[in-house]
Amino acid sequence: MDQILELDKSLFIYLNSLGSIEYDHFWLTITNKFSHIPLYIFLLYLLIQKSLKINESKKKIILLLLVRIFSIGFLILISDQLSNFFKNNFERLRPCYNLDIVDQIRIVKESCGGLFGFFSAHASNSFVVATFFYLFFSSKNKLSMLLFLWASIIAYSRIYVGVHYPLDIVFGSFLGFMITFFFYRKIIIPSENIILKL
Repeated sequence: MDQILELDKSLFIYLNSLGSIEYDHFWLTITNKFSHIPLYIFLLYLLIQKSLKINESKKKIILLLLVRIFSIGFLILISDQLSNFFKNNFERLRPCYNLDIVDQIRIVKESCGGLFGFFSAHASNSFVVATFFYLFFSSKNKLSMLLFLWASIIAYSRIYVGVHYPLDIVFGSFLGFMITFFFYRKIIIPSENIILKL
């Protein structure tokens, strides 16, 4: 495990060092969760639009919408709380707090965040959103694939600004994907089928 953590640290230092002042503003914008509100509004619009096309009663459509919107919020909440639980139990210092490497890295973000960083809630939450809409729109939809690219860029931004190691990002992304995939298949789809049979 120590060897893996050392490799993770070395990879972080390398990737973080690739940054340049001229790109800092771009990556700070990417890593700011409020920058993505327009995208969330657009996705909500698409979700509502697709739901309204279902040939069912208004009552069923409203129930389906409530299930879908609640599910997204619930999954992000679960992702966030799992991140806090892991951070408080694994207690792995963020790179920007690690005195062994702090003089070797670029810390772009003014606020480093909480003391511990394993795993990244930014990565997990963005993959929750990407996975949900990937399953909702179907895997053949180009937008759903672009959302994974978007989620990956957000995840990478955490390395760029100096607040997460690659392992924080990879694990967070994987967990965000897995909890959403499982919840969608085991909870959302059966719930929607029950509503449609009412």
